[in-house]
Amino acid sequence: MTAHECMTRVMYFESNRSSPEGMLAVGTVVMNRVKSDKYPNSVCAVVGQKNQFAPGVLSREMGKGSRLAASMATKVLNGGRHRYVGNAKFFHTAGMTFPYTNMHYLVEAGGNVFYEKRKDARRKSDPAFVNPPGLEAANRAARVMLLAYKTAPTQNIDSSAPAQAIHAQVPSLKAPRSQPDPRALPVPTEPPYAEAASTVSAERPKSAGHAMLQPISIDDVIAANGGF
Repeated sequence: MTAHECMTRVMYFESNRSSPEGMLAVGTVVMNRVKSDKYPNSVCAVVGQKNQFAPGVLSREMGKGSRLAASMATKVLNGGRHRYVGNAKFFHTAGMTFPYTNMHYLVEAGGNVFYEKRKDARRKSDPAFVNPPGLEAANRAARVMLLAYKTAPTQNIDSSAPAQAIHAQVPSLKAPRSQPDPRALPVPTEPPYAEAASTVSAERPKSAGHAMLQPISIDDVIAANGGF
């Protein structure tokens, strides 16, 4: 298999299949391992290591979501990385807890939590990791924007309208009852955010995978909503 196919497969089977930030995070871990002397020096060798990733990751059939995974694989192999994963080489399913004290948690994305191994990083009684409020709000806002374009790629959006008007034209998505509605988050109108919003809406996406790779920065949304 090529490095691209192996990367596509590990993203597809290890992350939420509609979560570009989750796939990017998984890909970042794979590339961190490739760079490390403690792991094999190729993508396919890392992905194929026994008991490291999902069973059958290199052999099972892929279905819906594989196009997005392929697009994100291209992004990672071209140098794209998840900022908050950093140099982490490990992750596990979100919500799980373990008795180990060397797990320094960094971020939750795509149904997984990513961590580095550090001495005395936590206590055995620590609860399951939850993203800080600023980061989680930003992830929700970015996800709504990305998924809206994915589910309605043929809708015409007036790129000359103000940022609030552009935001209003995006199809509404219901948020979980337990969390604030991401649509209520303020939409920045000053550069560089207005410029980014205009860039995203100026061209109709060619496909769902293409739409997911439009230049929407989670870091920009964090800053605009008072996050860190």
